[in-house]
Amino acid sequence: MRPLLVLALGFGLTVPLFATAQEKDEGRSLMERGAELFLKGLQQEMEPALRDLRDMAGTVGPSVLSFLEQMGPAIADLADRVEDWSVYEMPEMLPNGDILIRRKPPVPEAQPEQPVEPADPTPPGMTDI
Repeated sequence: MRPLLVLALGFGLTVPLFATAQEKDEGRSLMERGAELFLKGLQQEMEPALRDLRDMAGTVGPSVLSFLEQMGPAIADLADRVEDWSVYEMPEMLPNGDILIRRKPPVPEAQPEQPVEPADPTPPGMTDI
């Protein structure tokens, strides 16, 4: 009798939980469940690549910080000197290792267009149709 009571009590406790889970799933649309499954699958597919990227960042990070410590002031000085980057060509590296950044030729400023008056103006008081 006692095992039957324990079994009935266990079943009675799990039925409301099962019903709650079904109501929760029924509240979401099929699109929401599909999107959730898609995103979970995407996360599982990307996990190894993200782990590799994190490992690479751990190995490359110190050298990038060292580069920024050494070159940071020079890059900041260059950025202060150049007002408009659009007036320069792409950098060019010469065979000896020098890097040239040439200025683009100046573009002549466009003259504002003057309105053209008709050659034969209409006399006052007349309407041109």
